[in-house]
Amino acid sequence: MSKSANIAFMNTKYRSIALITGASRGIGAAIATQLAQDGFDLLLCCRKNMNLLEELARKLRNDYGITVQTFCGDLSDPAFVTEIFGHISRLDLLVNNAGISTIGLLQDMTDEQWMMQMNANVNSVFYLCRAAIPVMLQEHSGRIINISSVWGSVGASMECAYSASKGSIDALTRSLAKELAPSGIAVNAVAPGFIDTEMNDHLSAEEKETLFAEIPAGRAGTPAEVASLVSLLAKAPVYLTGQILRIDGGWI
Repeated sequence: MSKSANIAFMNTKYRSIALITGASRGIGAAIATQLAQDGFDLLLCCRKNMNLLEELARKLRNDYGITVQTFCGDLSDPAFVTEIFGHISRLDLLVNNAGISTIGLLQDMTDEQWMMQMNANVNSVFYLCRAAIPVMLQEHSGRIINISSVWGSVGASMECAYSASKGSIDALTRSLAKELAPSGIAVNAVAPGFIDTEMNDHLSAEEKETLFAEIPAGRAGTPAEVASLVSLLAKAPVYLTGQILRIDGGWI
């Protein structure tokens, strides 16, 4: 089951178009705001927070005069991804930001919990990239930016499934970059460290202070900082491809 707000893309001939997943809050909302400032028309997706997403879309339309189209549904459902791309005739940038995290011992994880993590964090990226590539190939240009994590390269205790999913994203990024480089399409990933989002609200103030002591920058990163890096990658030379760029305050 999906919901979408159907708004015609009046300026797609003149503006670049970006599709951002997990855009209703946190890093995704910050990326949407940054790209709106950069002059992109936007397609924004969320899994369930359609009210939040529509509130953000209205603000971006009013503040920046851009066109914004919204979709709500399960991106691990290939039929939903196909539905989204039924509205897309051109795409300059795909930002795969949607994802979930669970905390717990691997031995206690159920089959359903494992598959939920892989569906949300890995399979959705596969479906979206697969759908976006033919559209980008029409223009022989484009950017794909996947939001990974520092845990994708070093792993995190009590987050085995999350770490495994982000490691898969890193490998997919490097492989797909080689596949698409001859076609003028760059594929990179941004790997945040500890970022001040709702995903980390389960940590106490004391636990956060302990983490900050381990981070050379001495603090959490902000969603806006991650969004700034995404913006830079969106403007970078297409020769920059296949890279996993950490933004972690020197932590890892």
